[in-house]
Amino acid sequence: MMQAQITDKSSLAYQRMSWEALKKSINGLINKVNVSNIGNIIHELLQENIVRGRGLLARSTLQAQSASPIFSHVYAALVAIINSKFPQIGELILKRLILNFRKGYRRNDKQQCLTASKFVAHLINQNVAHEVLCLEMLTLLLERPTDDSVEVAISFLKDCGLKLTEVSPRGINAIFERLRNILHESEIDKRVQYMIEVMFAIRKDGFKDHPIIPEGLDLVEEEDQFTHMLPLEDDYNQEDILNVFKLDPDFLENEEKYKEIKKEILDEGSESGSDDDADGSDEEDEEEGGDDDEEQEKITIHDQTEVNLVAFRRTIYLAIQSSLDFEECAHKLIKMDFPDSQTKELCNMILDCCAQQRTYEKFFGLLAGRFCILKKDYMESFEAIFKEQYETIHRLETNKLRNVARMFAHLLYTDSVPWSVLECIIMSEDTTTSSSRIFVKILFQELCAYMGLPKLNERLKDVTLQQYFEGLFPRDNPRNTRFAINFFTSIGLGGLTDELREHLKNAPKMIMTQKQEVESSDSSSSSSSSSSSSSSDSSESSDSSDSDSDSSGSSSSGSNSNVGAYSDSRHKKGQSRRKKRSPKSASKKQPLENSPRRKRDHSEECERPADRHSSKTSRHKERERASPDQSRKDQPSRPNRDDEDKEFDSRKERKKTKNNSQSEPDKDRYRSREEEPPQSRRRERSKSKERARKETCGRDGYKNGVEKQGEKSDRESRHSDRYRDARKTEDRHRDGSPRRRR
Repeated sequence: MMQAQITDKSSLAYQRMSWEALKKSINGLINKVNVSNIGNIIHELLQENIVRGRGLLARSTLQAQSASPIFSHVYAALVAIINSKFPQIGELILKRLILNFRKGYRRNDKQQCLTASKFVAHLINQNVAHEVLCLEMLTLLLERPTDDSVEVAISFLKDCGLKLTEVSPRGINAIFERLRNILHESEIDKRVQYMIEVMFAIRKDGFKDHPIIPEGLDLVEEEDQFTHMLPLEDDYNQEDILNVFKLDPDFLENEEKYKEIKKEILDEGSESGSDDDADGSDEEDEEEGGDDDEEQEKITIHDQTEVNLVAFRRTIYLAIQSSLDFEECAHKLIKMDFPDSQTKELCNMILDCCAQQRTYEKFFGLLAGRFCILKKDYMESFEAIFKEQYETIHRLETNKLRNVARMFAHLLYTDSVPWSVLECIIMSEDTTTSSSRIFVKILFQELCAYMGLPKLNERLKDVTLQQYFEGLFPRDNPRNTRFAINFFTSIGLGGLTDELREHLKNAPKMIMTQKQEVESSDSSSSSSSSSSSSSSDSSESSDSSDSDSDSSGSSSSGSNSNVGAYSDSRHKKGQSRRKKRSPKSASKKQPLENSPRRKRDHSEECERPADRHSSKTSRHKERERASPDQSRKDQPSRPNRDDEDKEFDSRKERKKTKNNSQSEPDKDRYRSREEEPPQSRRRERSKSKERARKETCGRDGYKNGVEKQGEKSDRESRHSDRYRDARKTEDRHRDGSPRRRR
């Protein structure tokens, strides 16, 4: 009866017996595993139905690891291989491991937390668990730090620190920052403080004593591995029911299914495969013929999702962010050996990374400049990007706009990009927006800061580059020219617009000359036709002008003869002076010679001071000789012309006599005065005019002047008489003195 139940595979006794055998086999294999025999152990394990005994396998693995934590990396490699074929087994082991860690943390069981965290760390290294689980566990341990929690966290970090550094550098930086704060602020034991310092030293050395996967245990390809994303705080079911026996009504069917799976995994069908080759040869021929037809009907599929482009940009971004300086970054990017079609995308990525920064970093300008120097294709790519960025500059935020402008200013300053890229900038009110004006402002202010205003001005005045700066400094329209001048002056670079200002000043003259040229070109055609008529008109006009000149000459001679009849003597005196003057001055003075009074005033103005003084004294003597009654009688008769002429002639004769009696030094002085420059002569004439006006302002003043002269001579005579009397009294006293008597 017992034998019959044992042979019946569907019976409860047989299933229980096979369960016990499975449990012993799994426990024995797990306990025997090590680095050298792990391949054989895996082969033997797969011979057993580990899908039915997955609970047993999970329990045995966790028990063996907790008993010997030093072999955690071996058990993690075993779980990684099983997880690549049966992911539900790996998930079950990871769930139970997380629950064990949470149980030990709640119970303050340090040993349980250490073993669980160590196993989790190696599973993360084998890509069975996601790195988020590691960061959550570290955050939990360091949130309320104690000596035990910090010790567990440091042990955990030692095992998985290098993996975290590769996949999540920001996360590990935050963890180490928290450890630094704990070291400086928290009151922890000296031993734990020393452990933290040792941890920083291990990180500084690059975790060289704690590799991600030890040698000989990297048995699963990264593409074949299945990573479980299991958070720390979720509710999980341990599925403890899988650890105990349970009757399976479909036992035989499940066993057959597992055998098929086992064949696929272990390639047990290789022996029977040789027999099937002959039978299936004909089928293969038919399939090949069908494949040819399919190839002809193939349709080319274009990938529009840009997956490769996104991956390429991600690679460049990571290389840029992980570099210490621009030379290291350029070396990394060049070693990637990307195709030439991605050259512009690389330049765009450098510019985008620069634009994303809060402030401009010179790192990106130096990196772009290095690529422009290395290869001409990069320089041409940056030229095209400059034009594209300027056309779409209104899409950028102010911070991005500033970073982009400063990067291109650096490229222009270092001549990494030719200055011909500025050809796309056209400064006018219609062709610019607020964003483009801000871009140009920051670009040129940065260039001025790099180069200085004199060098920048010199570069912008370069003759070979003027054709590229026509839009930047427009001269086609005064309105645009004025706009450019106002713009550069408002940003503090008015020194760049000196030539524009000169052009704006000369613009009206240039326009007038252009109009005159147009008018002259139009009138040249008409002038040729009317040349004959104009020549005849000119001859007639010349004849009429000759007749007019003859008539004017006769009239002038008649007037001169009348004046000569009036004053012949006066004409002889002024003849010598007229010869010295220019014909122009003579023609100007001609109207003044018509009236005798003006002529007399003019002659008096030209007198020398010595002659004037002599004439005054002679006049005074004549007046003294004449009686006062006679002078009074002469006063009312001044308006008479005949008396005036007589007086004028007598005065002329006196002047002639005095001129003849002049001494040689006076004549020399007079000649020197005539040789003086015209300005000094004009001053003397003006002074003589004022004196003449004072003398001739009123004829009644002659008497007063004569009286003053008489009084002056009386005073002088009195003074001389007193002086003589005083001398006589002094001589008298001197003669009467006792010393003189002796």
